[in-house]
Amino acid sequence: MGFGGRVALITGAGSGMGRAHSLTFAARGARVVVNDVNPAGAEETGRLVRERGAECLVVPCDVSDSQAVNAMIARVGDTFGRLDILVNNAGIPDSGAGIEQTTDEEWRRQFAVHVEGTFYCSRAAIPWLRRSPAGRIINVSSMWGQAGHHHSHAYCAAKAAILGLTKSLAKELGPDKICVNAIAPGGVHTGMTAHRSPEYLAEQYKTIPLGRWSQPEEISSLVVFLASDEAAFITGQVIPINGGQLIVGI
Repeated sequence: MGFGGRVALITGAGSGMGRAHSLTFAARGARVVVNDVNPAGAEETGRLVRERGAECLVVPCDVSDSQAVNAMIARVGDTFGRLDILVNNAGIPDSGAGIEQTTDEEWRRQFAVHVEGTFYCSRAAIPWLRRSPAGRIINVSSMWGQAGHHHSHAYCAAKAAILGLTKSLAKELGPDKICVNAIAPGGVHTGMTAHRSPEYLAEQYKTIPLGRWSQPEEISSLVVFLASDEAAFITGQVIPINGGQLIVGI
């Protein structure tokens, strides 16, 4: 699944899954645009991408700021003259709050980053994706956007909203030959989940047929497949990647 100089923009790429996605695209010949709200994390990912011999542009910004997103996409166009793949990966952790403890600020911030960020980046990227021979949008939702949870309601609702946006975009952009899909990971070992205790993880593993959480690179394998020519007839889909956890009735 080589990308032959195509340009892939990954949001939230300063660490965790986003960094893994960036490095995986780089290894397959893509030119990589690294975005993150944390400039230091973005620069470190950019350094690692370049170490792998790939061209890289680092553009730190907050994806919940529409003007900043527009400026980022304009810079991508000025630098590379094209954009082929958008991975809307930027996200923030859930709070673990019950509904009565969920503040207005928490609710708005979850939607600002996950939903508005996905919307702003997609809207700004579409004119470039229309010019691509293989335009792709991959949105990162969550297993909890599919199943819900007994807490973290703002996170679950925001991740579920991404699924509706994915399907709508797939319908509108299909005639432009732009494929739009979402992935729904379960537990992933990243810095965002590093605070989980061994006891918590042990209980989680009991609910997963494969008996573990995934590594970020395993999620990246699915992302690059959806971005590849091999996935040219897949659009409007939500693809779970959770070790079977969703099928056992979480």
